[in-house]
Amino acid sequence: MEPLLARSVRLEADGVHVLDRRDFPFERTWVRCTTVAEVAKAIEDMVTQSSGPYFAALWGMVLAAREARGLPRDEARAHLDRAGRLLVETRRTNNHLRKAVAAVLDGVDAHDDLEAGALAGARAGDERYRARSRSLGRHTAALLPDDGAVLTHCWADLYLIETVTAAQGMGKRLRFVCTETRPYLQGARLTAETLGEMGVDTTLITDGMGAAVMSTGDVDVLLTAADRVTMDGHVVNKVGTLGLAVAAHAFDVPFLAMVQAPDRLAPTKDDVPIEHRSGDDVLHTLGRRTATDRARGLYPAFDVTPPRFVTSVVTDRGAYPPGRLADYYDEDVHD
Repeated sequence: MEPLLARSVRLEADGVHVLDRRDFPFERTWVRCTTVAEVAKAIEDMVTQSSGPYFAALWGMVLAAREARGLPRDEARAHLDRAGRLLVETRRTNNHLRKAVAAVLDGVDAHDDLEAGALAGARAGDERYRARSRSLGRHTAALLPDDGAVLTHCWADLYLIETVTAAQGMGKRLRFVCTETRPYLQGARLTAETLGEMGVDTTLITDGMGAAVMSTGDVDVLLTAADRVTMDGHVVNKVGTLGLAVAAHAFDVPFLAMVQAPDRLAPTKDDVPIEHRSGDDVLHTLGRRTATDRARGLYPAFDVTPPRFVTSVVTDRGAYPPGRLADYYDEDVHD
């Protein structure tokens, strides 16, 4: 049975339905968005996370095309451009939303009927992302031990599902250790739950335990996804990844970072905007305040791991040393 997070955003006749990951798995609530602006708001408010925003952007653009129904072609196309910019701005660190918007606009520009073109582009973007995630999962699983422990951080959704599926198909017996991932606890609620759905041996630790766990020699590999990887090998991911990567380096634990492709629009780390979210999020856990008003919160949502702490960047075309990512594009280019 496919884990729920694999299909957590759906296009329906009455709008885009988004699984509310802020309450998952304790509640399984779907938020219905009837406009592209509501989709953008859901992304900003963390209703959907991991690869969820990519699919939300795809189907949100279809809503934008529905909104433009009846407008002259040039006005409708301008409406879609504005919708795309709105969606991309919701999560500026991760470049998947840009790719989702581009997929839909490609479909629109290739079709006489704007709405039909948007739907065709969204479906093509959906299929392409899933196919590339499967390839990425197979390449990653091949690098994992036949019997060993994997430490993860804020790693859920298709990359996780496809890697575990591929590893199980190879007969590998893996154990996973998940960080809780403050302040939203994605590791506790999303990663651990999905691994449990897939029948994987799973242990949860707090964010501060990663170095201690690696120091014992019981962890064989640190494995995370990446929101973006620059062409010079910097890994941009959920804040906390840097600390784990430094600890892994200190204890000779390889660090594998997963991304479908390095980003040619980001030659260096200076080309990646790092989102800062409300410091108030740090002062709360699952809606309950955990600090008094004597303290203020700081929440850089992502950090940047230098290439010297990265063993390999695994892509849908295989694994590359962080200093050789240009080799990815030696083949026929795709986004």
